[in-house]
Amino acid sequence: MKIAQIAPLIESVPPRLYGGTERVVSWLTDQLVDMGHEVTLFASGDSLTKAELVPCVERALRLSEPHEDPVLRHLAMMDEVASRAHEFDILHFHVDGFHFPLFRGRSSRVFTTLHGRQDLPSLRGFYRRFSEYPLISISDHQRLPLPDANFVATIHHGLPLTLHRPTMQPAGDYLAFLGRISPEKGVERAIEIAARVNMPLRIAAKVDAVDAAYFREVVAPLMDRPNVTFIGEIDERQKTRFLGDARALLFPIDWPEPFGLVVIEAMACGTPVLAFRAGSVPEIIQSGVNGVMVGSVEEAVARLPSALALDRQEVRRTFVQRFSAQRMARDYLELFSAAIMADPRVKPRRPHGASIPAVPALPLGARAANMS
Repeated sequence: MKIAQIAPLIESVPPRLYGGTERVVSWLTDQLVDMGHEVTLFASGDSLTKAELVPCVERALRLSEPHEDPVLRHLAMMDEVASRAHEFDILHFHVDGFHFPLFRGRSSRVFTTLHGRQDLPSLRGFYRRFSEYPLISISDHQRLPLPDANFVATIHHGLPLTLHRPTMQPAGDYLAFLGRISPEKGVERAIEIAARVNMPLRIAAKVDAVDAAYFREVVAPLMDRPNVTFIGEIDERQKTRFLGDARALLFPIDWPEPFGLVVIEAMACGTPVLAFRAGSVPEIIQSGVNGVMVGSVEEAVARLPSALALDRQEVRRTFVQRFSAQRMARDYLELFSAAIMADPRVKPRRPHGASIPAVPALPLGARAANMS
C-alpha cells in the first residue's frame, strides 16, 4: 500500500522536545515502513523518518527565524499534496481541516485523525459542511461534542515497545509531572498533592508563550517550596529515566483531554499513574491495575498509596498489550484496507512483503470497531 502521511509543520517529526501529534505521526510512519508499506511523509525538512520525506518547510516553524505564517505554509503544503495525490492509495492527514476544500471528490481515500479537543463551538458546523470526509478520533470521549460528525473509528495512540525501558526498581523517591505548563494540565494541583503527602515533585514541562504570564504569576511562586524541582523541557532519552525513576506520574488534568500521551509513556516505563477522571482518562487507565483515577485533590491524597503499591510489571504489561505502535499501525491498516476494498475504483499497490490485514469492507460513515 502507498500511504501519504501529512504532518503539522509547527514541530519536526519527531519533535526534538515537546510535541504530541508529531511524535505519534513519527511512530506510526516508521511502523508502517517496518511493516513493508511505501510511506511518504510531508513534514518539515528537519524531520527524521524511515519514510520518503517531502520537506514542505526547511525547518519546524516553531524554530524558524524570522517567524513564518503557519497558515500560508500549511496551505502551500496542501497544494503540494494535492499535486501528488494520484500517487497514493491513502492520504492520511494530521492537520485538522486544512485540506478539506482541496480534496472533495477523493474522500474515500482521505482520512483525517483529529488530535486536539473537539468541543469548540465552530467545529460542529465545519465538520457538517465537509461531512463526506471520514474522521478518526484518538479516544471515544474526544468525539462526544460532535455526535453528527463522520467518525469511522477510534484508534488509541501507541508507541514503540523499545522506546522506553521499564524500571522495576525506581531509583528516585519522587512524584513526576510531565508535559506542558497551562491551567488545564493541573500543575498547581500536582504541587498541592505532593506537598500534602510530603513527597518531592519533579516537573519536566514546556512553557508556551501564551502561558508565560500564568507560569510567572501563578506557578513560579509555588516552586519556591523545598519539595518542588522544575527541570524544564526534556528529550526522549531523558524522559525514560525521569519517568522510570519516579514512584508515580501525576496527571491532575482539568479539561477534556483527547488522549494524554504522557500516560502511556509512563506505563511504558512501568510507572503507575494517578490521574483525574476527565476526558479520555477512563479509556486508558485501568484503575487498580496500571493506575488510579480520582476526582479531587483530597481523593488523590487519600489514594496515592494505592497507586504507589501497584505492580510495575503489570503496569508495563498493560502498555505492551494495549498501546504499542504495532497495534496502532495495524488498526490504521485495517481501516485503510477496508476503505480500499469498498471502493472498486481504487486498486491498492502492495509492495513486496507488505502487511495488509484482510478485513471485511466497512461502509464509510459507519463506526469501525474500537480495536484498542
